[in-house]
Amino acid sequence: MRLVIARCSVDYIGRLTAHLPMASRLLLVKADGSVSVHADDRAYKPLNWMSPPCTLRDELVDGSGTWTVTNKAGEQLVITIESVEHDSAHELGVDPGLQKDGVEAELQRLLALHVETFGQGWSLVRREYPTAIGPVDLLCRDADGRTVAVEVKRRGEIDGVEQLTRYLELLNRDPLLAPVKGVFAAQEIKPQARVLAGDRGIECVTVDYAVLKGTDDPTQRLF
Repeated sequence: MRLVIARCSVDYIGRLTAHLPMASRLLLVKADGSVSVHADDRAYKPLNWMSPPCTLRDELVDGSGTWTVTNKAGEQLVITIESVEHDSAHELGVDPGLQKDGVEAELQRLLALHVETFGQGWSLVRREYPTAIGPVDLLCRDADGRTVAVEVKRRGEIDGVEQLTRYLELLNRDPLLAPVKGVFAAQEIKPQARVLAGDRGIECVTVDYAVLKGTDDPTQRLF
């Protein structure tokens, strides 16, 4: 992984255009080939990025110049660097991946077995479908054959919606999958998360862990 702190401007050239004016930012180049531009806010979300496969043409001379990042569709990030404050590379090795707690992992497994929870005619494509920024919990097809990315949480909060949003951005760049819709599934979903999901066209589904396990029959409840 290469970390560069630089005063730079960024121009995205593709299906639309976007411009970040000159400012100090973190440029992150990962071993998978992805390039992302970060400010000192917005938590983990980059200001702009290019997902792999892409190529980086580095034309820095004495700490100034340009990076041109081009993906297979011909879209580009042109990063104009005025000065570099820090430039380092680090070998992180193979990451073991996120270890989910028992309930969340089991909830994902049960939903993979019972995708009809989301609707009749649904089918599972794959659990832990890989993307450049991590695996999507469940990749499914609905009754109409449309691709659906499902993010599974024990407790659904805003950060889970943000995570699914990033997955959808990547998946919708793949013409073999697009258009991809999102479903946010959890035992409990916070009101703020529901509002954000609705604003982004993501469906929220509350799931009953006990019913999925077969230890509870809702028809036998008094309330």
